[in-house]
Amino acid sequence: MTTHIQRAHPVEHEAHPGPGKYAMIAVVLAIVTAIEVGVYYIEAIRNLLVPILLVLSAGKFVLVVMYYMHLKFDHRLFTALFVGGLFIATSTILALMALFGAFIMPAAPHA
Repeated sequence: MTTHIQRAHPVEHEAHPGPGKYAMIAVVLAIVTAIEVGVYYIEAIRNLLVPILLVLSAGKFVLVVMYYMHLKFDHRLFTALFVGGLFIATSTILALMALFGAFIMPAAPHA
């Protein structure tokens, strides 16, 4: 005897991408990495180096998490748990950095 369970809300799953999509994402990640390396050697933007690298790294992080960790295709609860843990970890690190003076600029030497 088989029984069929009907759900109040049908589960909709987005189709996982094929190998071509993963290869395309890998190429994008490689290009962004090459841009990061190139940006490091541009002396004219040395003052903006950290923000530029953080933005590029965040973009790569989002791509990896969405596709290679499959969060884009899983239930939103998993995404919320991941983002919540990431927020707690980031907040803890920033608080420790502030506590130990990582954000205090050293005084310029007198000439």
